[in-house]
Amino acid sequence: VAHPPGYPLFTLLAKLGMVLLPIGSIAYRVNLLCSFFGAVAASLLFSTTARLSGSYTAGILAAGLYSFSRLTWQWSIAAEVFSLNNLFVVMLMGLAVEFHKAKTDSKRSKISLYGAFCCGLSLCNQHTIVLYIICIVVWVLGHQFMHKELSLNYLLKLVLYFTMGLLPYSYLIVSSYFNQAQWTWGDQTTIQGLLTHLLREEYGTFSLVKLPLVSSPLKFQINHMFIEMTPVVQGLAVLSLLLCFANRKCSVSIVSLFITMLFGYSLFFSWRANLDITKPLFLGVVERFWMQSNIVVCALAGHGLALLMRSIRTKLPNKDFILCIEWIFTIAVVAHQIQTNYSVCDQSSNYVVDNFARNILSSMPQNAIILLRGDLPGNSLRYLHYCEGLRADLSLVDQEMMTYEWYLPKTAKHLAGVHFPGTKWNPVSTKHPDGTVTFNLQHFLKVNENRETFVCIGLNEGDPTWKKTHSLWPWGCCEKLVSKNAVFNAEEWIALTSNLYNWTEQHGKFELSSWEAVANEEMWEARVKTAFFIFDLAESPHLTPSVKNQLYFYSYQ
Repeated sequence: VAHPPGYPLFTLLAKLGMVLLPIGSIAYRVNLLCSFFGAVAASLLFSTTARLSGSYTAGILAAGLYSFSRLTWQWSIAAEVFSLNNLFVVMLMGLAVEFHKAKTDSKRSKISLYGAFCCGLSLCNQHTIVLYIICIVVWVLGHQFMHKELSLNYLLKLVLYFTMGLLPYSYLIVSSYFNQAQWTWGDQTTIQGLLTHLLREEYGTFSLVKLPLVSSPLKFQINHMFIEMTPVVQGLAVLSLLLCFANRKCSVSIVSLFITMLFGYSLFFSWRANLDITKPLFLGVVERFWMQSNIVVCALAGHGLALLMRSIRTKLPNKDFILCIEWIFTIAVVAHQIQTNYSVCDQSSNYVVDNFARNILSSMPQNAIILLRGDLPGNSLRYLHYCEGLRADLSLVDQEMMTYEWYLPKTAKHLAGVHFPGTKWNPVSTKHPDGTVTFNLQHFLKVNENRETFVCIGLNEGDPTWKKTHSLWPWGCCEKLVSKNAVFNAEEWIALTSNLYNWTEQHGKFELSSWEAVANEEMWEARVKTAFFIFDLAESPHLTPSVKNQLYFYSYQ
């Protein structure tokens, strides 16, 4: 089970892709599947915009702007839920257009039932789409009410189809019950556990993380649109609305719906996105959610172009010339998108995170325990270890997950040879009335003293108990927990750790908002970690001058 809210649909489709696609690594297969979702979304956006505007050039402009924007391109070739979410967004927009164009109540009823099913299914992937769903549901029901097509039987059918779309969530219960996965998140075998996961309570239900609101990302999003979509595109989107209201024969209702979706989502997300996006890495996390808004902007821009050209053609005699200008403009804008973003989005030779994880795993001694901390080492090492079978002798234990009551009952049986002196990690070791037995890191190290233990990257600051019996010695990006009784030999340690990694990436090569930049920085810092450690030892006041000089020598060496 993936992290909250579980993403069961993406998980099931990814598994299907792993089985059916016979080429490349597991990661490559899922990346390929996500690129397929992105391609289908682009095709549907073309047909939706063309259907709305009656213009193929409008569809090409919308699909081209969407497909070759930096964010869409980047996240359509990565194993993430966003390309599938984009597909559902376009699918719901397309169904809304078909509903708007439908001439009979029976056809509208059929389309709305399909839409209800898609709404439920889309919520099995990315929950941010719920803001679009609310707008569409209100719009559809309002339309049906005004045309006296609303009935109890019809509403019950909508609820049934919507509920059928939610069926993939049953996977969470089944997977949690059988507990066969080597790594999972949460316990969905109870109603409380299932609701906790679905509502993202461990992250903050209506927030990205459990942190206070730092700064509003709305101005960053607007700036992003101007940079990546160009002001011309924004102008065409605004023109779509203006020309619609100027000419009542146009699709005022559906365009108003799209505008409501755009502003409703952007404002709500800006309110609840509580990461400090002045930090590049957090900006990279937040900006992925802007794609949902970008899709609507692209569709409106295409529609605006069609309305503008139609208005010009009614006033100028040479219609073929205007059509030619329309095609040239569309091709030029799409070509500009491709030319601008290709070099940034070309990931064909990007193995940075893979190499980062491989270097760390290969540097570890046999049968070691690695206490993981953070997304980068956690996800990359777990992927290679569990999915690719690399270094099966190692045991990967997540520090943060050990603080949750469900983690050890679910995963301890998959960590053969690792002993846990309780059911939950907590600095205060005690037995609670509900039967929960907490343990601290000192106790964990004691019961696993027969195995070498490493931390990657860093230790949980809330538990200093390990300092009573152990010290941290540098081991590349990681550290080794060593008994305080051990004597540090600088020369031997330098020989042991100086050539742990084979890393050739240039410093500062990657965008600061990328995980590649984080991995590269960690690897570069690893080169000097031992030197600084030895230097700090030399600063100890109780050492003799000769020992100090020797340590300084090793440090500067």
